Amino acid sequence: MDLLLRDRIAVIGGASHGIGYGIARALAAEGAKIAIMARRAADLQDAADRIRSETGAAVLAVPADCRRAEDCTRAIATVCEAYGGIDIVINNDGAPPLGEIETFDDDAWRKAVEQNLMYVVRMARGALPHMKARGGGSILNITAISAIQPIGGFGLSVATWSGVIGFAKTLSIEAARYGINVNTICPGYIETQRLEKVFAAGGKDPAVMRRELEAEVPLGRIGTVEDVASLAALLVSPRGSYITGAAIQVDGGLLRAVR
Repeated sequence: MDLLLRDRIAVIGGASHGIGYGIARALAAEGAKIAIMARRAADLQDAADRIRSETGAAVLAVPADCRRAEDCTRAIATVCEAYGGIDIVINNDGAPPLGEIETFDDDAWRKAVEQNLMYVVRMARGALPHMKARGGGSILNITAISAIQPIGGFGLSVATWSGVIGFAKTLSIEAARYGINVNTICPGYIETQRLEKVFAAGGKDPAVMRRELEAEVPLGRIGTVEDVASLAALLVSPRGSYITGAAIQVDGGLLRAVR
């Protein structure tokens, strides 16, 4: 199915690897013009070159630290100067450190808020005028299943990502009259560097931990980046324009709650 994304202008965060990279590649394959953000310039440029080579799409690498307000502002300006506007913003980044809540001081909490919540706020606030000028757009946030089903040891992520879901729901109401939809994806266990870090910190044989996680998932497997990217591409496309204010888990059935 053609998602009608050709020549749409999309900004994707945390796109040098993992879920962000997978989403960027999926949009590029649909013909979108993409700008990818990440902190490490060399890794980001390598990702841009690979996506460009594989898809033939226009790909702009914008090195930026999403935790810094000035970097968010600069990224928006750079994309608009290069492409003439913005249609899609996908907010995605790594997660704060793991650990029990009592082990983190105020500085750790401030950093988590900057990384997970304020990044989303700033990118949305910066992109909204450009989307309004173009008659609509899409904002999509990538969080985790822990935002709706908390996990011990993930306190920094749980607290800030649940805030992202609330922010996105509120913004979806305010932005609807401008033809802008706002959604959140909450991935479960996905094959990424983040999951490898969880294995490394688990104090067990990683192979044993993998089998234990797979046993928790009704579908019996750990998800792929493509599982997330395919939904993301739909949600930010005209085909998904009637979906807004949603927080959708991509977790193989891990979440047991009726919501």
